[in-house]
Amino acid sequence: MLRLIAGLEVPDSGRVTIGDRTVFDESGAWVAPEDRRIGMVFQSYAVWPHMDVMDNVAYPLRVRRITKPERHAKTLEVLKLVGLDGLEHRRPSQLSGGQQQRVALARGLIMEPDVLLLDEPLSNLDAKLRIRMRRDIRRIQRQTGSTVVYVTHDQDEALEISDRIVIMESGAILAEGTPDELRDHPHLA
Repeated sequence: MLRLIAGLEVPDSGRVTIGDRTVFDESGAWVAPEDRRIGMVFQSYAVWPHMDVMDNVAYPLRVRRITKPERHAKTLEVLKLVGLDGLEHRRPSQLSGGQQQRVALARGLIMEPDVLLLDEPLSNLDAKLRIRMRRDIRRIQRQTGSTVVYVTHDQDEALEISDRIVIMESGAILAEGTPDELRDHPHLA
């Protein structure tokens, strides 16, 4: 599902919309991935070991040729949002797993995406850190107002982070609703 939203795979049929904008329609509409304003955070952090925190987070801005002063200011702002201010010159090898995941999250947020896609971003973290990161992701989502699509197999994570939950199996929707609705009436479909 995340790959379809991001435009990394082409659906067989149907329509994909982001807000009011159709990015795929079976009648021929197609918006390239780089034009979809999507941020993506992978399960495996995907931070570059040869770059410090600042360069890892600023990379999408550099690719889009944002001026160095603007890039620097925006990166510092996003690092503060994710709680990494003061660590901008550290390499990934000098960071904990949670800090590396925050680098990936900051990089996903730096372009102010219309949709932030999170693919099991906490699965590589220990239980205590997962709980803290859940709260942080929820706080960041509320602060930025971003739409977040969060994939997880962890029921507690889904219930704590989500406004709406969709339970899927093999691409089919089995149930959807608010966390309270699904907790109180899990048979909804």
